[in-house]
Amino acid sequence: MNFTFHFPDLGEGLEEGTILEWYVAEGQQVKEGDPLVQMETDKVVADIPSPRKGVIALLHGSVGDVIKVGAPLVEIKTDEVDGLQESGQAETIKEKVTTEPVSETEEDAGAVVGTMEVAGKDSILPESREGTPEKPSSEAPHRKALATPVARAMAREMGIDINKVPGSGPSGRVKREDILQYGGDMAAQPVKDAAMESSDNDATYQPLTQIRKTIARNMLHAKHNAAHMSVFEEVEISALMGVRAKYKPKFAEKGVKLTYLPFIVKAVAMALKKHPQLNSQIDLENNRMIIRNRCHIGIAVDAPDGLVVPVIRDADKQSIFHIAQQIGELADKARQRKLTLDEMKEGSFSITSFGSIGGIYATPVLNYPQAGILGIGRILQTPIVRDNEIVIGHIMPLSLSVDHRIVDGGETTRFIYDVMEYLSDPLLFLMEE
Repeated sequence: MNFTFHFPDLGEGLEEGTILEWYVAEGQQVKEGDPLVQMETDKVVADIPSPRKGVIALLHGSVGDVIKVGAPLVEIKTDEVDGLQESGQAETIKEKVTTEPVSETEEDAGAVVGTMEVAGKDSILPESREGTPEKPSSEAPHRKALATPVARAMAREMGIDINKVPGSGPSGRVKREDILQYGGDMAAQPVKDAAMESSDNDATYQPLTQIRKTIARNMLHAKHNAAHMSVFEEVEISALMGVRAKYKPKFAEKGVKLTYLPFIVKAVAMALKKHPQLNSQIDLENNRMIIRNRCHIGIAVDAPDGLVVPVIRDADKQSIFHIAQQIGELADKARQRKLTLDEMKEGSFSITSFGSIGGIYATPVLNYPQAGILGIGRILQTPIVRDNEIVIGHIMPLSLSVDHRIVDGGETTRFIYDVMEYLSDPLLFLMEE
């Protein structure tokens, strides 16, 4: 019998997904748990596993097609009794799906503000090399190679028979790296997938990714549903620079990189304890305020395909060393596409460090429904007055955006002044409970 596998609801309000890559072909045998297709959704880039064993009878859709939740995805010819119901199928897929967040971060693991949360690979379903027939058939000794569109284009460009290239991907699929290794030309240029990008003399056209569409929607949602107000300040951090310079080598001996971001995270968390309004959100449906009792600080991370916001939990209770350690670990996970959903959720306030790119001031967009977000600009050498003398100071620009429905101007100013006090006098981290 043929079993029709529909695109499952992976949660988080998923409505549709884009096919990035097929791991199987019609006529290929698969086992339960073998990866079938890689889908890009609003929240994740996910490998969808097969719910049954059998032979692929039909693929619904090509690379680049948008598939709605509940629409047919794959038909599998199977000898099993039809005991698996669609309702249970979705839950099974949720448990097994492998997800990959967008990678790459700046030095301080923070950049332009975003509201995007992307789940990461959670080692629930490891990549499988299974899926080829258990008993080789003498009637079909040669099978068309499974390969990514980029790999096929590169093989054509280099004059390589892709069917002869050993594949290192799931189910033996051939990837770009396999073509480069086989051809021995490591300087080969990547070939664009014509199905995903087109151009003419005036412009190049790239389709919107699911992540980019979600960022656009969430940004508009934040602007339309919150009353944005921004305050700009600057703080002199010569003392902080001295502390960082002193302890940076000691942290490095323990494998931890000490940037300014851990100090900023700690300063914000301690200031939130004094000003809980900025650690809250408004619930108009139930006519109440929700004040968060724990300080979970989200760090906006810039990535090529979109924005991710990993979270430092209970930052007010952690040492600078442990905060720096977590930031480094989260940055590495982002680069390796291994951030998990648990590492991306429950943030109560956000920090965006656009200064690592070169900006000075900005008006950060709230990570809705949070009440505030702090932007950190590029540190500047500036003449300042100290003890009635003009000396060289080091100024860190601060840009704070808040939801004016939740926080008034006076409380906003008091909050940012407390943040500035911690950053200008790092000993306060030790002096206060």
